[in-house]
Formats: sequence, structure tokens, C-alpha cells
Amino acid sequence: MMRSQRSTTDACSRQPISPPGFGAIERLPKPILCIPLVMQWLWLGLRYRSLTLPSVVNPAIETGGLAGESKHACLARIGPEYAPWVARTILVSPGDVHRVGAIAGTLGFPLIAKPDIGWCGYGVRRINDAGELAQYIAAFPSRAGFLLQEFVPGPFEAGLFYMRGPTETHGHLIGLAIRHPPQVTGDGVRSIAELMRADPRLFPLMAHYRTALPAGRLDHVPPSGEMVILGTAASLRVGGRYENAMRLNTPTLEGIVDAIARSMNGFYFGRLDVRFSSEDALRQGQFQIIEVNGAGSEAIQFWDPTLSLAGAYRGVFAKQKTLFALAADMRATGRIPIGAAALCRAWWGQLRLMRRYPPSN
Repeated sequence: MMRSQRSTTDACSRQPISPPGFGAIERLPKPILCIPLVMQWLWLGLRYRSLTLPSVVNPAIETGGLAGESKHACLARIGPEYAPWVARTILVSPGDVHRVGAIAGTLGFPLIAKPDIGWCGYGVRRINDAGELAQYIAAFPSRAGFLLQEFVPGPFEAGLFYMRGPTETHGHLIGLAIRHPPQVTGDGVRSIAELMRADPRLFPLMAHYRTALPAGRLDHVPPSGEMVILGTAASLRVGGRYENAMRLNTPTLEGIVDAIARSMNGFYFGRLDVRFSSEDALRQGQFQIIEVNGAGSEAIQFWDPTLSLAGAYRGVFAKQKTLFALAADMRATGRIPIGAAALCRAWWGQLRLMRRYPPSN
């Protein structure tokens, strides 16, 4: 869903909204990008005698959050005393579709519809009315569950990466990244489609947005200085951009994240995706959680386009090394990793569902 606002600067990052170039790691084709990461994972698996060892880091989450976990179950683990920090979210199972109207009524429009089992923003849509909700249900796999979540205005979104050792009383943030949604800035002359063609991030995604956006919207000519946000999901997959923002971390923010994580009784490593109104609000711990991700979370701060390729890989390698080391500590407490066959079933099941989800908007 496209949204517009008059702006010539990004209030959260204080950077101009000129089309940012790709980061070094983003320029790599996905298969090539993943080869070094897979090789390190195999090496760490051999070193620690288990390729699935990270599945033990989050006992509260199925597979530790490596694949196939329920997003609703993750959110439901958060203690009720922290409800003000969590976006209201309702699971719609296949047998509950007839109740969708009543469920949506409790949340109000607009709302967010998303798969219960998902990844990288696949199937995430902003729903503005009952008609759009009916279309989403019709396009969604009939045997899979999905979530209806209150729309949190934000307007900013961040990933807060958390870690706590099994013998530690308190954990800490090891990463904080802002997600910038796909966007163009009007010049009063060119259409949205023409602005997208001039943006190296968005040009390859023209086909996606022709499907995801209402007919004719790409032909609109936004006034000069008007920022047009093209989509709800801020994933790199749809032209978003990630910014390393550890500068925003404070003892207050870290303390609230730690308290929320400890309330889950079995969450030690992963990322809270949150929306917030301003930098100051985030520093003061004022945010709402829209998603909890476990051991499979990407350390998205290393996709900041200002990082060199070497710097980005150093960060991602360090994250995987930390993940295995923490998992080894968890195994020493008696936790047993999931079997390889079970993890593969969870992963392939997730991939099969993702291919059938309606396009994000």
C-alpha cells in the first residue's frame, strides 16, 4: 500500500532521501552471497559436532526459531505485563475463517495480515477494508493459518537483536538496525514508475509492484518533495534498506528489551522487530513489537550499504560464531538439538507455503 508524506529528509536517519546505492554485500547474487555463510556453518557444525546445534538456543520456540516456527506462538510467549509493548495480534486458523469479520472488528482497519509461518515479508499486506481482507483470504493457502495484527503507525521500524547466556541474569542488545521502506521522492515531473526506473534498488522490482499496487498507481506524478512509501514490508527483497543504528541504544532501551525477553521464559537469542514514532521514543524504550524471530534471524545491521564487503561478512560471520558458541553453552545445560530430518521438514514446509502466499504490498 502506497502512502505519501511531504518530506525532503528522512527524519529517523537524518540522511537525504536520494536513491541510495546498493551495499557491497547486496550486489552479490543470493547463491554466491550464501556460499561463505554455508561453508562457515558447516565448519562450525563440525567443530561443535552438530549442524543443528543452534536449535537449542531458544527452548521457548519451535526449532529454536531456525525455520517453521509460529509467529503467533512467539508473540504469545511475552509476559502479559508487557502487553503495552506488543501489537495486538490474533491467529486465524483454517477453521476460523468464518470468524474473520468479527476478529477484524476488534482490531479495526487498517490492519496487517501476515502468515503465521513466514520469512522476509512474504505474504505481509496492509488491509484497509473488508473487501481487501476478503481478497487476502481468497488468495491465502486454505490449510495454513495467518495473523491479523493491529496497524502500528510507527512510522519507523527497527530490528533489535538480543542475546543472553544461559547463566547470565541479564542480556543485552548486540544489534540495532532501522528498516527503511521502499520509497521514492517526487519531483513534480516524473511518475512513480519513472522514479522507480531511476532507482537501482527499485528498477528490478517493477514487475512486483505492478502486481502489488492498485492499477494505475504507478502512473501517478507526485508533487516535488513528496515522499511516496511504496510498500508495507521493508525487506530488502522489495527494495527496502537497512541502516546500522546502534547509536540509538541506551540503558533504558536495553533494559526493557531484556525484561521482555526474560518474560518469554526460554528466549536467549534473536530479533524483536518493532515500530516506533521517533529516535527519542526508541531510546526511551517506547515501541511496539510486531514480530519475534529466533535463531534464524538475520543480523540485518550488516546489510547497511555503507559497510564494505569485508566488514559486512565479518559481522555476519561473527553472528554465526556467537550463535554456535551460545548453543554449545545451552547444550551443556542438557538441551538436545533437533534432528536434521526434522529441521529439513520444517524448512521445506515453510518454503512450500511461502511460494503460495499472496504478494506483499
